Amino acid sequence: MSTDTAKGVPGDAAVNELEAALRGTLVRPGDLSYDDARAVWNGAHDKHPALVVRCAGAADVLSAVAFARDRDLTVAVRGGAHSIAGFSTCDDGIVIDLSPMKGAFVDPDRRRAVVQPGLTWGDLDHETQAFGLAVPGGLVSTTGVSGFTLGGGVGWLLRLYGLSCDNLTAAQVVTADGRAVSADADEHPELLWALRGGGGNFGVVTSLEFRLHPVGPQVLAGLVFYPLDEARQVVTRWRDATADMPDELTTLLDLTTAPPLPFLPEKVHGTRVVVVAGMYAGPPGRGEAAVAPLRGLGTPVADLMAPMPYTVMQSLLDPLWTAGAHNYFTSAFVEPSDTVLDTLLRLHLTTPTPFSELHLHQLGGAFARVPADATAFSRRDASVLCNVIARSPTAAGFEGHVAWARAARREIAAHGDGGLYVNFSGDAGEDKVRAAYPDAVYQRLVEVKDAYDPANMFRLNQNIRPSAGLTATVR
Repeated sequence: MSTDTAKGVPGDAAVNELEAALRGTLVRPGDLSYDDARAVWNGAHDKHPALVVRCAGAADVLSAVAFARDRDLTVAVRGGAHSIAGFSTCDDGIVIDLSPMKGAFVDPDRRRAVVQPGLTWGDLDHETQAFGLAVPGGLVSTTGVSGFTLGGGVGWLLRLYGLSCDNLTAAQVVTADGRAVSADADEHPELLWALRGGGGNFGVVTSLEFRLHPVGPQVLAGLVFYPLDEARQVVTRWRDATADMPDELTTLLDLTTAPPLPFLPEKVHGTRVVVVAGMYAGPPGRGEAAVAPLRGLGTPVADLMAPMPYTVMQSLLDPLWTAGAHNYFTSAFVEPSDTVLDTLLRLHLTTPTPFSELHLHQLGGAFARVPADATAFSRRDASVLCNVIARSPTAAGFEGHVAWARAARREIAAHGDGGLYVNFSGDAGEDKVRAAYPDAVYQRLVEVKDAYDPANMFRLNQNIRPSAGLTATVR
């Protein structure tokens, strides 16, 4: 068998053998579909893998993992391909692409959904809303269900039903040693605990089971735009209003630039604004009273808060987050003190592009009532998650935009304990991992890593490094 020793890529005979074992598709450099197969959502990452295995099912995943393990290839696992840090692709190694795996089974009587990892939130909402049910998802419907859940899952139902990972009840996982294991409350419970916020460190998830909740089909949701000259008043009143909001209402405050859209007055197009977004998913008769404080924070430029289908709110922001732009997201858990709000308002005036922003996602409610040791996501005492976003249509000037975001994050995080959200951690680095998890949680994650991936095969993630030389007992 020939081998490209410079890159460690197996020769044709081995690749042909892998291809013959697949029900899905294997894509090589030079194939007509290669550029499409290697593309990811974040245009900042332009990688050239040696192989892309577009898996049709768990059997293909088993074959791809065995092939990569036996040849010590770098492995990237892809679901929705939205990884901000670029973990869903690699140079020279193998991409295990789960996006063709889009099966979903909804059991409305048990209020459970079993889904494959290629689904996006739009796909899953389509299936569950047919029964008036939902899994707490994200803010953009094109985001992949699996990666989003494994990192936590912050969205519009957070205060009512918790994070996506809080609702993960079981998972099927292909481990580094080639086993297919079921993780639930009875079998491999430590693995399930780690999957609920510990990222893709422990294997390839080929199936997820979620708890479902009654939602919609109509919710009261949308956006309220305020002018920059009222920003201090708006952010302060928003902070104060969140103190006693009902759990059925989750809100987000966004310091951004007004897009040139027809529902906004032309005079504010391209100007910095404050946007308050929210979704009320409780009893319809109580919605107007619940969202009224959001409309009274200042003098609205536009009030787009209205009854709408849940699926519309889930996809409302999609046009602003299309594929191909260059993105860098980072984050910090903070308390919205006057000092923090002043810092954010000052940084708002320095955003490097009209597509860059800072937003505060309201926490609390059901999110805060989950015991800190129930999931690997353990920052349950924070009241606000601050996301810092640098986004540019092209690569021009992007390094400077990233520098702005990193500096902004450092300044904001200095007012808290330095913690960040693993899904919005910017780029790879041990400092990002340690900032995402308290020490005791991190050590527990290391023990799970030792048990299921002691050689660190799955390292393209915010990586939990295994203990050197430790032989762990699989739970």
